[in-house]
Amino acid sequence: MLYWLYEQMLKRKISVLPAHICFMISGRDMAEAPDNLLRITGWCNEISSSIAKQALPEQQTITGLTFHISSPAPEQMERCLPAIYAIGNIARLTLHYREKEEVIGEGLGVVVAIGKSGREEITACIRKMAFDKIPAQQVDERLLESYLTFKYVPDIVVKSGGDHLTDFLIWQSVYSELYFSDVNWTSLRKVDFLRILRDYQSRVRRFGK
Repeated sequence: MLYWLYEQMLKRKISVLPAHICFMISGRDMAEAPDNLLRITGWCNEISSSIAKQALPEQQTITGLTFHISSPAPEQMERCLPAIYAIGNIARLTLHYREKEEVIGEGLGVVVAIGKSGREEITACIRKMAFDKIPAQQVDERLLESYLTFKYVPDIVVKSGGDHLTDFLIWQSVYSELYFSDVNWTSLRKVDFLRILRDYQSRVRRFGK
């Protein structure tokens, strides 16, 4: 009951939402709590709907959610695939696993990337530009971004537990807000997620300026 009341209090204080949220978790975290991906997706749907009903002038909804699962052996995440595919029942899931990309469902855009590396993504961009015989003088930020696999910019990157960040979205997240949670992935509750949103709302974003 107390947690429910606290949740309602936090919700009432949130009027500005990040458009895109990225969670970075380890393979160990995923194996221990695979259902958290579906749970967080449900929270995003619920909170966006709740905030939208308030019709506040500053309000925006959560339109994108990314889960990056850091694993040196992506094949070990095979047993977690059923929990990942379940996201397609309530959102539009795009799964990047090994060399495949699958799209399932509709609604909130949710990306799950298993074992992907930001450095490898940028290296692949350079190779593609070389293959396309792009003249060096034509290469700029906009052109490189057009070759990226993940063409979005997260407003906030969340890392739970004590592990360090990975290099995933190393280009896209240069101006993202960073949130390091002292709550382990397996213990993440809705109130903890609402605290992340409240913290984001309180920040003054400078985008490198």
